[in-house]
Amino acid sequence: MHIPDGYLGPVTCGFFYVVMLPIWTIASKIVKKTLKVKQLPMLAIGAAFSFVIMMFNIPIPAGTTGHAVGGVLVAILFGPWAACIAITVALVIQALLFGDGGITAIGANCFNMAFVLPFAGYYIYKAVSYKAPVNSPRRIFAAGLAGYIGINLAAFLAGVEFGLQPLLHHTASGQALYCPYGLNVALPVMLGEHLLIFGWVEAIVTALAIKYLQKQSIGLFEN
Repeated sequence: MHIPDGYLGPVTCGFFYVVMLPIWTIASKIVKKTLKVKQLPMLAIGAAFSFVIMMFNIPIPAGTTGHAVGGVLVAILFGPWAACIAITVALVIQALLFGDGGITAIGANCFNMAFVLPFAGYYIYKAVSYKAPVNSPRRIFAAGLAGYIGINLAAFLAGVEFGLQPLLHHTASGQALYCPYGLNVALPVMLGEHLLIFGWVEAIVTALAIKYLQKQSIGLFEN
């Protein structure tokens, strides 16, 4: 759901940069205080995993793409603030080096995929797996559900951001200056693709990774 340059107006882009700046500041301070030195290489691997899985983009109508993110998995293992940093790094590298997502839209893309997605998924996972043993099947189910809901919330927000552009930025005759699709098109497209396809990919990847780590690296889990 990488938003490219030219689909969000300058006001929208500026708004999300303003929103994300304090979030990035807080995240960096919390990660510096709470993350152990021995966890840093694993967090880097988490960022690399998110980077790789997001590179499998499938173009969808409205000018964006559909893909898994891996953000909920990183949040489950290292916490949502660390996931925010990891996914932000992945998104910035993709935008600067690969043109995957616009530079002007980094704030919006990070809000959707590096903030809303991991935080929503993390707390859904915590609620559903509450007091479950670390090796419980309920944790696998909770991880899958969290991944599915988290990515669909991010897709919903991207659809809203697209859909508002014709209302915010248009000529005197009503022609859209940026994204030409209103809410009646952007929301169904973004949600439909993610509810039916990409949400399930995110859910399966997250659940299978947790199942594997329960057997191989159970010490990674936050309790």
